[in-house]
Amino acid sequence: MSLPLQVDPSTVANGINYVWILVVSFLIFFMQPGFALLEAGQVRAKNVGNVLMKNMTDWALGVLVYFVVGAGVATVVGGLTSPGGVDLASAFAYVGDSGAWLDWLFGAVFAMTAATIVSGAVAERMNFKAYVLFAALITGFIYPVVQGLTWSGGLLAGSGFVGRALGVGYLDFAGATVVHMVGGVAGLVGAKMVGPRKGRFDESGNSQPIPGHSMLLAVLGTLILAFGWYGFNVGTQATVLAVVDDGSLQFMGEALGRVALVTTLGMGAGAVAAMVVSTSWQGKPDPLWMANGLLAGLVAVTGAVPHVTWWGGLLLGALGGAIVLPAYRFTVDTLRIDDVCGVFAVHGAAGALGTALIPVFGVGGFMGVNQLAMQVLGVVVIALWTVVASGVVFGVADALFGLRVSDEEETEGLDQGEHGVVTYPEFVGDSGPESALGKPVRADGGSELASVADSVGGSADSPGGDGE
Repeated sequence: MSLPLQVDPSTVANGINYVWILVVSFLIFFMQPGFALLEAGQVRAKNVGNVLMKNMTDWALGVLVYFVVGAGVATVVGGLTSPGGVDLASAFAYVGDSGAWLDWLFGAVFAMTAATIVSGAVAERMNFKAYVLFAALITGFIYPVVQGLTWSGGLLAGSGFVGRALGVGYLDFAGATVVHMVGGVAGLVGAKMVGPRKGRFDESGNSQPIPGHSMLLAVLGTLILAFGWYGFNVGTQATVLAVVDDGSLQFMGEALGRVALVTTLGMGAGAVAAMVVSTSWQGKPDPLWMANGLLAGLVAVTGAVPHVTWWGGLLLGALGGAIVLPAYRFTVDTLRIDDVCGVFAVHGAAGALGTALIPVFGVGGFMGVNQLAMQVLGVVVIALWTVVASGVVFGVADALFGLRVSDEEETEGLDQGEHGVVTYPEFVGDSGPESALGKPVRADGGSELASVADSVGGSADSPGGDGE
């Protein structure tokens, strides 16, 4: 649709497009409370405040670090791994027009998403000081390097050294690997290095259930995340109006529509596939597995939404949802890693698979061997970098602060041990030997009622509480 105007079309288009970027940035920020609710619901009542504190830290500290360091690091890495070269002065110069500031905000909300994924994997036993250090370094260094290698024109981009050699650039439209796999893999490394929660595995190494305290919060957080994800995916299609050759404005409805459609089909297919798999695996459909499948479906299509057919997006979403439960069981039962919220299965495995298979479902047909090779190579490079960098950062944090709280703090709960707060005072009874409801207080700081609440967070095979 073309609209003749009496004003400069470029000015109108830029104004509309930047307002759109602002709106979707706010939507992406709204994913932060979604993550907070999702993770809080999958931990025990005595650790909810700690999870909330970590989520707030991800945002508050993360945006500051990304502003001062992270955005510049991405620019530098992009220049160093491509023929373009590096201008350090401009890379770390934070003055410019309003458009540059809006572009920074859009980049920042993506960085915060990568950081906050990690907190779900290391919940209920990680030292808060160590976590603060990691949150600062993932937003200031680990994630920005990946951004530089891809979106900032570096190694894997079409203009980068590898991209030029293969004649194609790495495809990850809105961050299935650049954001989500980075968070999922970093979380896996952190969960491995901090060790499992007390009682997570028995003497024979078999996993034991530690259910979260609120399925309601977990599912509500999932749906909030899905809502914000439209900003994540559709918002990355940042051009709403374009100036065509005759000087008129064209609404980019087809591009926006494809991204919105594939996003929606991906989340639906992921949820249904996870429901089917959990029913087959456990005998009954599990709400938490369906919720995690919905998210995995979204992750799987996040890199693919403008590049694949609608049916390709549906299949990618279904694959992402279908692999969540098996990937989680592999993490827990084979690797013996206590990933509390299943972040590797949801964000790591689904992101890698969905992005690697983009060329198979291309809008114009198979995209070619070189594109497929680039996708697989890109996934491997990003994963390896994240493993090595995260391992180093967690190691430094361990040396400085110790990664893990004491046994006493873990038993008491991190809310009390790390922050001196009680999230549910009516149920914990912090004013005497009896709780407000007259229930005896347990040795770990929770009442019998809280113990009941701890047991309803999901089935024995759900994230946060799986068993045999």
